[in-house]
Amino acid sequence: MTALVYVLLAYLLGSVSFAVISSWLFKLPDPRTYGSKNPGATNVLRSGKKAAAVLTLLGDAGKGWLAVVLAQAYDLPNEVIAAVALAVFLGHVFPVFLRFQGGKGVATAVGVLLGLNLWVGLLAMATWLLVVMIWRISSLSALVAAVLTPVYALIFIGLEVSLLAVLVISMVLIWRHQSNIVNLLAGKEARIGKKSAP
Repeated sequence: MTALVYVLLAYLLGSVSFAVISSWLFKLPDPRTYGSKNPGATNVLRSGKKAAAVLTLLGDAGKGWLAVVLAQAYDLPNEVIAAVALAVFLGHVFPVFLRFQGGKGVATAVGVLLGLNLWVGLLAMATWLLVVMIWRISSLSALVAAVLTPVYALIFIGLEVSLLAVLVISMVLIWRHQSNIVNLLAGKEARIGKKSAP
């Protein structure tokens, strides 16, 4: 029962949308009403307010990291830590506070990875950064990182239950980017720094 409570609390923490909160703080439109309509940092950046996007990024990553680190601090079993990691991520993607219509989960996934294993998180971030520096396409960076991160986890975490959580997170990330994959194949995906076509 105690494990279930931790998992539920992690899910509720993940359901807190920093895209909506930062937009409200900076008096911006609801991120679900413009651009990709995705409540995430990349879409908030389309508002032109970089500070709001940074707050969204840090908040979404921070909640993923916090949930995992607290689970570790309470010395919970590895199975529960993995469940907490997955729950906070799924809370962001399917938030109860936003009628289960959340973000794609990239920032929260990074926070979770940093909590599970620092090297896995840093390598995922480095992969994202390298791809975005070359092509300046956020979705492509996320997809490449999602594909490679389970490999990093296998190397630094090993055949542990947390590896299963990382695999599920990566698969959900790829699934959430279906429309982006279509746009990438068609050469229509928006680049960072450029506004989406109306």
